Amino acid sequence: MLPIVEGVSDGRVTSAVRTTEVPIVPRDTHELGPIIGPGRLAAVLTAGHRARQALSGRTVMHVNSTATGGGVAEMLPTLLGYTAGAGVQVRWFVLRGDPAFFAVTKRLHNRLHGYCGDDGDLGTTARAAYERILLDAATDMLQVLEPGDIAVLHDPQALGLAPLLRRRGVTPIWRCHIGTDTADAITADAWTFLTPYLDDVAAFVFSRASYRPARIPVDLTWVITPSIDPLSTKNRPLDTTAVSDILVYTGLLGGSPALPPMFSRRDGSAARLERRAEVVQLGPPPSPREPVVVQVSRWDRLKDMIGVMTGFAEYIATTGSGHLILAGPNASGVSDDPEGAAQFASCVQEWRGLPERHRRRIHLASLPVVDAEENALIVNAVQRHAAVVVQKSLAEGFGLTVLEAMWKGRPVVASAVGGIRDQIADERYGLLLPDPHDLATFGALVRRLLDNPAMASSIGQRAAVRAADFLPDRHLIAWAELLIDVTAC
Repeated sequence: MLPIVEGVSDGRVTSAVRTTEVPIVPRDTHELGPIIGPGRLAAVLTAGHRARQALSGRTVMHVNSTATGGGVAEMLPTLLGYTAGAGVQVRWFVLRGDPAFFAVTKRLHNRLHGYCGDDGDLGTTARAAYERILLDAATDMLQVLEPGDIAVLHDPQALGLAPLLRRRGVTPIWRCHIGTDTADAITADAWTFLTPYLDDVAAFVFSRASYRPARIPVDLTWVITPSIDPLSTKNRPLDTTAVSDILVYTGLLGGSPALPPMFSRRDGSAARLERRAEVVQLGPPPSPREPVVVQVSRWDRLKDMIGVMTGFAEYIATTGSGHLILAGPNASGVSDDPEGAAQFASCVQEWRGLPERHRRRIHLASLPVVDAEENALIVNAVQRHAAVVVQKSLAEGFGLTVLEAMWKGRPVVASAVGGIRDQIADERYGLLLPDPHDLATFGALVRRLLDNPAMASSIGQRAAVRAADFLPDRHLIAWAELLIDVTAC
């Protein structure tokens, strides 16, 4: 178990700095009104008022492992911005781990999904590497947290802070964004490692009820589904000219690059797109007239980019037109994923082994991440341009990229795993792949949409309506109810 943190009561930092505080921009919930309507707006305003009263004098601190890259880092600015705008004192700290720490947490991430990952152990050495970072991080956090405050700890990276904070009177909540519906020896290995930290958690939040292991009490468990920000740079409307300009400039579509396109940031300020994608391809990118299949995700083995590429080459490229764009963040820019660069290299190696005629239609795009809003703009454009968006994950906690594509009215083919099943009713809001390893069926589903534009359009329209169920107002109301409940205990 982690020792009690010492040396913080006099305000001096006695540890290596292991956290970075991310600024939070307050947002006015009223801006959602034109999208969610007056009834939903009234409900979220009422929840915000109740939360402000219940949390008066308390700070709510969220802690995760990265400020950019991945669904958690994308949701927090929206969630915390509206929370701050409602008058709740909220802060956001990011862990600054070392390679040993992130190797352990990636191991936990994979095993909670039911995959061995790097096959490394989770024994004494792994625990020491994990706890060393969190001991220093807790020292940083306890400079600003007081007894009665609340710490929301995201995913396995931050869970180990719970006993350190609880001993100083801070109430920990653990928000676990990942999991699997079935338990086995692999998932048990991860839960055995995490068990010593669970007793000090006041409430547990999962994306699906089935992710809760038996050792966590039902009466302490909340199920809260994620959301997307419809006003973000990634999800706001773009017209076809803007989409084309962005993709031509970044090298994802063929054409003569014009001046760097202008765009509006989330705060309303104007900016110019400066960076291009790094694209592995043979020959030119697809022309704007050619249909494009797109998967956007991290370079993570559980996203199965190699499977998407193989399925496209064997069962889609052989039966008609179309190109495939696999788009992910520049692997060096995602600090908490030590496997990203290796997975991207594996994709490139597999791509090089494909027949030339297939390589000409498959494009591996590393998107710039130096500027998060530039990255979001490119993702927005490539999703909106896609004839079909796919998410052939082997496992998925929720799958925000599916929801993003649905919001944009795109037809989706996705694996029937994890939280994807909570978003898509098969044949209505998208097409579900029962077995993510079945490449032939994957190819047939994608080709079905490519060859039936009317069907694809109809599914996309229904998907956009469905996506409105996963907007920030309902996410905020659920969190308000949880925080009010915790403060009443």
